Amino acid sequence: MTANFPVLRLRGLHKTYQLGTHRVPALRGVNLDVLPGEMLALTGPSGSGKSTLLNLAGLIDQADAGDIDFHGQSVQGLSEAALTLLRRESIGFIFQSFNLVPVMTVADNVDFPLFLAGVPLAERQARVAQALDGVGLAEFAHHRPDALSGGQRQRVAVARALVKRPRLVIADEPTASLDSHTAEQVLDLMRERCHAEGAAFLIATHDHRVVRRCDRVITLLDGQIADRAEESLVA
Repeated sequence: MTANFPVLRLRGLHKTYQLGTHRVPALRGVNLDVLPGEMLALTGPSGSGKSTLLNLAGLIDQADAGDIDFHGQSVQGLSEAALTLLRRESIGFIFQSFNLVPVMTVADNVDFPLFLAGVPLAERQARVAQALDGVGLAEFAHHRPDALSGGQRQRVAVARALVKRPRLVIADEPTASLDSHTAEQVLDLMRERCHAEGAAFLIATHDHRVVRRCDRVITLLDGQIADRAEESLVA
């Protein structure tokens, strides 16, 4: 597949939630392509559908209607076991709250996705060392997360997301709990790793610092991509 072939292609996605007696439409016919090596910012007010779109793109939830193609393969009709395997092998996740396991060392946290994927021990150790070196935390491999700063913990989360060499990284407000200097460092790292690894990043954010660093920005309003919402930000 060519470099311009979408990692993720969403077509006509609809998703509605039942809240008591009310049906709440979260997405209404969303179309979106995300390309390899691209950082795409997903913006919009609370309740616009960003989290729903991330959950569908990350194969955590299923749409009511529409189609999701992941690296050229439709995921419609795949079993839960097949979807879990696809997530484990090909999708990384970065969260605002880091979601590190506090009783594990930094190295063990980064290793965990490889362990779940059944990667042999020797290869896991080499890839974890490479990932931690890539985010500048090799010397902290045997520390616990609570011994690190917020920025360092987010770097661990970036390393964990990228260690399995995913085609797609889903990031939900990754800088919301970081100060400006640390946020800029993490964004530099994400952009560097995005281009070096060729992974696509889909980032839900309210943070203008993130938006400025992304290649494109998409705005969701009431479950739809707003007219003229897509804009190229980086030449």
